[in-house]
Amino acid sequence: MSGKKSWMILLGFLLAGTGFLALVLSLIGVKLSFLAWIDAPGPLFGFVLRLVFIVAGIILVYLNYSDFSGDNIR
Repeated sequence: MSGKKSWMILLGFLLAGTGFLALVLSLIGVKLSFLAWIDAPGPLFGFVLRLVFIVAGIILVYLNYSDFSGDNIR
């Protein structure tokens, strides 16, 4: 696995994990201090942005684990 690919996988896991943690903590009223700016426009915007973090992280991990070389296409 190349160096760039492993960094993108790490970034994807961090993004998804941070988004999930922020989402769970926001449900009980706790905020991560470095993500406090997310709720400034409104609670709906903050909720949607946390979901975007999770989905973007999952997409990054999936795309970097996928093999798009086309070797198995007939």
